[in-house]
Amino acid sequence: MTTPPRSITLRFLAAPTEVATLGGAVQGGRILEWIDKAAYACAVGWSGSYCVTAYVGNIKFTRSIESGHLVEVEARLVHTGRSSMHIQCTVSSADPRTGQFTEASNCLIIFVAVDDSGKPTSVPPWQPVTATDRAESEEAVMRIGLRADIEEAMSKQNYTDAGTAPESLTRFLAAPTDVNWGGKTHGGTVMRWIDEAAYLCGTSWNGTPCVSVYAGGVRFYRPIQIGHVVEVDARLLHTGAQTMHISVHVRSGDPRTREMNLTTHCLTVVAAVDEDGAATAVQQWVPQSDEDRKLEAHARELIALRDRARIGALA
Repeated sequence: MTTPPRSITLRFLAAPTEVATLGGAVQGGRILEWIDKAAYACAVGWSGSYCVTAYVGNIKFTRSIESGHLVEVEARLVHTGRSSMHIQCTVSSADPRTGQFTEASNCLIIFVAVDDSGKPTSVPPWQPVTATDRAESEEAVMRIGLRADIEEAMSKQNYTDAGTAPESLTRFLAAPTDVNWGGKTHGGTVMRWIDEAAYLCGTSWNGTPCVSVYAGGVRFYRPIQIGHVVEVDARLLHTGAQTMHISVHVRSGDPRTREMNLTTHCLTVVAAVDEDGAATAVQQWVPQSDEDRKLEAHARELIALRDRARIGALA
C-alpha cells in the first residue's frame, strides 16, 4: 500500500489585489487564507477524505510580504489523532530577482476528516521516524493540553452591553464566492474576515493603521452556510505599548429566522504603525466596567498562556 504524502508546498506570486491598505504589503488575512488552503490540501492528501478546519493556534506574523514577491506555503503533518491531523504551516517569500526565501509566518492548524454525513472519520495514523519528526510530534501533543486551557479560558468570558470597550461590528451575507469544496464557507475566508475586523477595531481606536502580529485560539464551532447572514464582532480587550489585543467573535444565521449562532472565535494582536510602517505608540485604553476589567484580565491570562507555549517549544 502506498503511503500518502505527508507534506505539500504551494508556490505562487503575491498579487496586487492581496495587499493591505498600508503600503504594498499583503494583508494578514490573505496569509491566513493561504495557510488554510495548504493545510487543507495536506489533510485531504493524507486522509483521503473531505476535511474541515477545527482549530488554528499560535499564528505569528514575523515580517511583511510584498506584492509581486514569490510565496511558498509549506504544510507538513506532525501528528495524528483518531480523526484529526495536526499540520505545521510555514509561509516564506522571496524577491523573484534573488530567489532568497525568508520566513514570514508560521502556525499549527488542526483539520478533522469527516464522512459524507459530516461526522468525524478515522485517518491513517502517522508515526514519527526521525528525531525531528519526534520533536515536532511531541510539541503538537504538548499543545493539545495548552489548547484546551486556552479554549476553557475563552469560553468563560461574557460579552454584553455592560462592556464599554471600543468595538466594531460588520454584517454581510456569505457569498457563493466564499464557498469551499464542501459547500460551506471556506475556513480561510472566515479567518480573513477576523483579521479585517481586528484591523478595523484597532485602526478606529488608535487613529493609525495597524498590522497583525499574532492570532490564536481560532476555534471553529460550526460551518457557515452560503447565503446566511454573518456578523463579525471585534472588541478591544487590552492595550500594550504598541499593540492592541482584540477578541473577535463570528456569528451566522439564516436570514429568514434571524437566529444567530457562534461559529468562530479568536484573539488577535495588532500593532499600530505610522505612515512609514514603523511601530508606533498606542493610545492606552482603561477598563471602566466590571466586565471591562474581567476581559482585560482575560487578555493578560492569554498572554501568560502564550508565554507558556513559547517556553515549552524552547524546552
